[in-house]
Amino acid sequence: MAHSTTQNAVNLLRRLGRSGMVDEALAVFTELDPHKKNTYVRNVIIDLLLKSGRVDNALNVLDEMLLPGSEFRPNDITADIVFTKLLKINGSDWRVKENEIAGLVAKFGKHHVVPNPITLTQLISKLCRSRNIDLAWSVLDDLMTWNGLKDAAPCNALLTGLGKEREFEKMNLLMRKMKDMNVQPNVITFGILINHMCKFRMIDDALEVFEKMKGEKEEAKAVAPDAITYNTLIDGLCKVGRQEEGLRLLGTMRSDGCKPNTVTYNCLIDGYCKAGAIETAHALYDEMVNEQVVPNVITLNTLVDGMCKHGRISSAVEFFREMQQKGLKGNSVTYTVFINAFCKVNNIDKAIEFFDEMSKAGCFPDAIVYYTLICGLAQAGRLDDATSVALRMKAAGFRLDLVCYNLLISEFCKKNKLDEANELLDEMEVVGIKPDSVTYNTLISYFSKMGNLELALKFMEKMTKEACLLPSVFTYGAVIHAYCLTNNTDEAMKLFKEMTATSKVPPNTVIYNILIDSLCKRNEVSSALALFDDMNVNGVKPNTTTYNAILKGLKEKKWLEKALEVMDRMVEQACNADYITMEILTEWLSSVGETAKLKRFTQGYKVSDFAASSS
Repeated sequence: MAHSTTQNAVNLLRRLGRSGMVDEALAVFTELDPHKKNTYVRNVIIDLLLKSGRVDNALNVLDEMLLPGSEFRPNDITADIVFTKLLKINGSDWRVKENEIAGLVAKFGKHHVVPNPITLTQLISKLCRSRNIDLAWSVLDDLMTWNGLKDAAPCNALLTGLGKEREFEKMNLLMRKMKDMNVQPNVITFGILINHMCKFRMIDDALEVFEKMKGEKEEAKAVAPDAITYNTLIDGLCKVGRQEEGLRLLGTMRSDGCKPNTVTYNCLIDGYCKAGAIETAHALYDEMVNEQVVPNVITLNTLVDGMCKHGRISSAVEFFREMQQKGLKGNSVTYTVFINAFCKVNNIDKAIEFFDEMSKAGCFPDAIVYYTLICGLAQAGRLDDATSVALRMKAAGFRLDLVCYNLLISEFCKKNKLDEANELLDEMEVVGIKPDSVTYNTLISYFSKMGNLELALKFMEKMTKEACLLPSVFTYGAVIHAYCLTNNTDEAMKLFKEMTATSKVPPNTVIYNILIDSLCKRNEVSSALALFDDMNVNGVKPNTTTYNAILKGLKEKKWLEKALEVMDRMVEQACNADYITMEILTEWLSSVGETAKLKRFTQGYKVSDFAASSS
């Protein structure tokens, strides 16, 4: 009769639950005789409440079951209902915190009830994904203490979380705990360890784990590595340049009765391609085919990329055509590799040919392909073609990036196509891409070289005041050059002083050379020599161009003694003379009877203190 009453209550609770009458179901449960609220009835009401999102009510019922000495204790069904539902609720409606769910594991454990391995694994994975590793560790550690953990799956989830955090000491500690508690690691357990060790280039540690995995046969606890384990190790070895060891491991794999697959060969082929051993990589491909292991598009792309990067583009094309005939058509990556390779060797026509073929093959170019081709065309001086590809890129729904705009503007400036450069500047403004220092420096440099000081200064002002960008040494150098080209050396010196005093941008050798050359041409050789000395004070090393400008100025002034001192500095600094240096000195020193000093200078010796004939 009691059982009948209990079953009637359960049936009523379920009918009310299916009708969405949760309050009524809870009222029925509340009014039941306490002695009839057994574990079975409580499981039904908890399930109903959790399904309805009434988490607090469900936990109130559960709390009574979890009390020490409870008459109606939880069982495995209770655990399945509670943890399965709470983990789902936890994912969509954050009403139960992870630490509360983890705390329930401990409470259930006191009644010798443990969540099933699947649910427990989900909980550990969830805790690890939210980087609550310590709590995940605590949950499993407690279960091990109660001898309530028998399955490796939850441990595997914790190992994965620890691996992502590079907690290798804790990973090894967990492995020891598993052994102490007779929790048998499986192939996934070892695979996780090996994978994370390889990922962080701990190859020797991974090999040690691999040997341990295989070497426990004496204890009848050996775990046979699968293809994934072998592939992970082979890939790890190849990634650190130990492809020969990877190849030996392939032999071990075969002898252990584990058949290599496409991934195995792809890892080895990639390793040998990166090492430049293209012949070995191709031999592995041949071996792969002979063993009837089917190559895929990754195999194709790896070999094509390897051949192209090591200067064997024609061989790569030949191999690609051969693979196409066998039915392996390639993908966007394949065509991108070829387009990039042909652009790098300035074979733009071939790059365009592959670009057109790519579209016909149904492999739609991405932004990187367009960028690569635009850059290649622009640098080859084919600006009309580059513009055409840019238009196709926009039509395909892509936008030019700042790097592309800068490159095109630079190339248009080199070709004196200022209208086109201005169009691109206007377009940048329309699409919301702000010019950067490279954009402004390109334009400032162009106008400076053209002697258009007004526009060079205008763009420098826009750069500093409108764009709030700091001028670089390149910016200052371009404007100083413009001043000097327009015979305005005083303004150039003024900007030079501002540069060193206000902006704190240190001048480089190029800027000193521009100023020294300009001063010498104006016959202001003393000022040029002062700048020359300033270079030494500021640690800026003069080059052959610097010395040539100074020597030319000294020659015009006929300051021979000073010129000999400059020649000594040139020898001291091991700065090689070029044909211009020799032209200046040969004409000058020969005319004043100092050919012995000239000869000594060419031999790399100092000349100012050398006893020579009078001039």
